Amino acid sequence: MSSVSTLTATQPIEMERPKVDIVAWLGLMPFVLFSLFFLIIPTGLLLAGAFFDKDGAFTFANIIGLSKPSIVASYVLSLQISAASALGGALIGAVLATSVVHGGLPTWLRPVLNTFCGVASNFAGLPLAFAFIATVGRLGVVTLLLKFVGLDLYGNGFTLFNFWGLTLTYLYFQIPLMVLILTPALDGLKKEWSEASAILGASVWQHWYYVSLPILWPSLLGSTLLLFANAFGAVATATALTGASLNIAPILLFAQIRGDVLHDPNLGYALALGMVLITGLSNVGYILLTSRTARWLR
Repeated sequence: MSSVSTLTATQPIEMERPKVDIVAWLGLMPFVLFSLFFLIIPTGLLLAGAFFDKDGAFTFANIIGLSKPSIVASYVLSLQISAASALGGALIGAVLATSVVHGGLPTWLRPVLNTFCGVASNFAGLPLAFAFIATVGRLGVVTLLLKFVGLDLYGNGFTLFNFWGLTLTYLYFQIPLMVLILTPALDGLKKEWSEASAILGASVWQHWYYVSLPILWPSLLGSTLLLFANAFGAVATATALTGASLNIAPILLFAQIRGDVLHDPNLGYALALGMVLITGLSNVGYILLTSRTARWLR
C-alpha cells in the first residue's frame, strides 16, 4: 500500500495543455492591425519627428521650442477649455445618470437616454459646429427667438466664438459621454447597501454621502479625466467653430504641420507629442481609478 502511495506521489502528473484557438487569434487581428497602423506607428513617428530637424539631424530644438510664449499660451488655453468642459460635463452627466438609474424615473426613459447619449457622444466636428451656429449663432434660431422676447444674447456680451462658446459646444458630447461611462458604475451599487443604511436609520443623503460617494469617487474622478482627454484632443469642432481666433494647441498643431505661414512640421511633431503625453496620462489615471471602483462593485 505504501509503495503504491510512494509511486503515486513521486510520479509526475501530466497536465493537459490548453489548446490554442487559432480562429480566436485571427478574430483579434483586425484590432491588432488597427492599433499598429493608427496608434503605435503614428506615435512612434511623432516621437522620432520631435527630435529631428528638417534635414534629419538629431536635435532638442523642437522640444525647447515648446517654451515659446505662443505655444505655452495655446497649451494653457487648451487645458482651461478641457478642464471647464470636463468638470461641467462630469457634473451634469453624473446628475443625469443618477436620476435615471436611481431616481425612480420611468423605466422607458433609460434606454431612450442611452440611445441619445450613444449618438450625441460621437457627434462632433463640422456638423456639431454648424448645428450650434444655426442654433445659438448670431442669426441662430434660439438667438432670434430670445431676441424676439426681449433677451439679446449677443447684445449682452455672449458669443459662440470665444472660450465659453467653445466650452458650451464641447458640453454637447461631454455630457452624454459621462452618462455612458458612469451608468455601469451606478448599476454596480448594490441594493442591499441602501437597505442596510435605511435599517440603521440613515437618510437618503447620508447613504449617498457615507456609502455611495466613497465607492463612486474614483470612477467619478476617472471619468472626469477621460472627459478632459477627450476635449484636449478635439480639433475639428474648434477649427470649424472658431477658425484661428482661439489659439488652442490642436489648432496651432494643425497650422504648424499643414499651414502656409507657421509651417514647421517637426515643431508640430513636438506639439503633438506633448498632447499625446497629456492625454495619455489622463487615460492612465482613468484606468487606474476605475479599476479601483471595480473592485468594490464586483
